[in-house]
Amino acid sequence: MKVYRFGIIGCGLMGREFGSAVARWCHLTGLEFRPEIVAVCDANPAMMGWFQDSFASVAQATTDYHEVLANPAVDCIYCAVPHNLHEQFYCDIVRAGKHLLGEKPFGIDLAANAAINACLAEHPEVFVRCSSEFPFFPPMQRLGRMIEERAFGQVIEVNSGFLHSSDLNPMKTINWKRMIAVNGEYGCLGDLGMHPCHMPFKAGWYPRNVRAILSNIVTERPDKSGAMVPCETWDNGTLLCEAADPETGDVFPLTIKTQRIAPGETDTWYFEVKGTRGCGRWSSTNPRRIEVLSYTPGGDQAWQQIDMGWEASFPGITGGIFEFGFTDCIQQMWAAFLHELHHGQPKSRFAACVTPAEVAYTHRLFTAALRSQAHATTEPV
Repeated sequence: MKVYRFGIIGCGLMGREFGSAVARWCHLTGLEFRPEIVAVCDANPAMMGWFQDSFASVAQATTDYHEVLANPAVDCIYCAVPHNLHEQFYCDIVRAGKHLLGEKPFGIDLAANAAINACLAEHPEVFVRCSSEFPFFPPMQRLGRMIEERAFGQVIEVNSGFLHSSDLNPMKTINWKRMIAVNGEYGCLGDLGMHPCHMPFKAGWYPRNVRAILSNIVTERPDKSGAMVPCETWDNGTLLCEAADPETGDVFPLTIKTQRIAPGETDTWYFEVKGTRGCGRWSSTNPRRIEVLSYTPGGDQAWQQIDMGWEASFPGITGGIFEFGFTDCIQQMWAAFLHELHHGQPKSRFAACVTPAEVAYTHRLFTAALRSQAHATTEPV
């Protein structure tokens, strides 16, 4: 069993989710590798206590990430810091020779992302991927297989989105994701957009152009003292794109939605493909259910609902009749990262983490979306 020793830089929500996945790694079966957390780092010392209490393997806790990078016991880094820190932190991690799973969007803007990619080009021996859990739900894996089998025929339309309502309350205290200097001008696109882009990009469906409609719905929020301060970033974004099937060249509309203010949506991912031979769709509103529509010319059209059990890419001890959840999704993503690091290739096209090249394309898309919003134009990507 190969052990990959991890340092965590940024011990917030997603860092703890990674910790939980590590703690129950024995849930997965038949793997030749496992992660171990040996170092943690956060600017707030209080954030590290949970890891120190939960993992006897943690031998280093520091507020200086350079100390983690200098630690020879660390093989890999999970980094979850605000967007304005990505360029410096990610490049320092790569130069230190540590493999990296980093949070989206890999740079606050296109220039920062280009600098990160230039650093990666100088260090091809370092394995780097971007965090995104969306495709690892079993229904999404089945939709991925259907794409590979060309079960949809000619693609007519694709819709993908990530909607939640965590900012619906206008009196919610402002945080860094609402500040352009820290989050970036992309707003909700940079924060949420990698998720709905993940599946289309793995399918090879890259936007050629975009018409964007972006909304800043709540323009002021209280700070920690209660004073009202500007809320600068885009809350919601709708991107109408033109994409093409890489195998046939057929062009079709691709719609990508990211919304922080979506009434009625707690935290909803969705994906839909419409084609000339069939359709498929899934929403995390009902995470175990995939809906499939198959038809022949002149025949009936009827949606079939299939409630899937625990059918994950990486097998586990859970019985097939039981439900798959978000924490399983996180663990599957980490298994995909380590599988590709360990074997040199992903288990399959759709059981794979986001590559730096795919992230770079989101920057091209989001930068074009900002131009589109500013000029009310359709912009090339």
